[in-house]
Amino acid sequence: MQDIKIYEDKMNKTLDNLLEEFGTIRAGRANPHVLDKLRVDYYGSPTPLQQVGNISVPEPRMIVIQPWEKSLLKGIEKAILTSDLGINPTNDGSVIRLIFPELTEERRKELSKDVKKKGENAKVAVRNIRRDANDTFKKKEKAAEISEDDLNDVTEKIQKLTDKMIEKIDKAIEAKTKEIMTV
Repeated sequence: MQDIKIYEDKMNKTLDNLLEEFGTIRAGRANPHVLDKLRVDYYGSPTPLQQVGNISVPEPRMIVIQPWEKSLLKGIEKAILTSDLGINPTNDGSVIRLIFPELTEERRKELSKDVKKKGENAKVAVRNIRRDANDTFKKKEKAAEISEDDLNDVTEKIQKLTDKMIEKIDKAIEAKTKEIMTV
């Protein structure tokens, strides 16, 4: 049977990417993954925050960043301030503390809209992968590389795969929205 594995891999990557993005959305609790995309200027090169210090969560609403070099405190503080986290870091000269405020109802609704939008984008990406796969196999059928029956089988398998991925994306959206809306 025709190899649909590459399309399945692409769909799985889309789902993984979505889940990674959901990890960076803060839901009122301190989650060190919100810092994943931050880069700090480390001797002239932008370096991931996780590589220049120790990140810990001593309390549910606090993240503590302890840089391995004191000279990095200002750079870390600047990276947090210029990010879209919306949190003011507290620098005590040896560590930086991020205190996460309780999310307002309005902010929760904004975040859940953002989650739904990211989820819709992932669904569109999955559907585009389905379209690409179907186009590829239709071309093969036209070129007489595969029979019409094979084309129908492959199209059906790709549709089932797409439905399964869309269902997983919907579940991920539902779970993240529930997490955000839980006070």
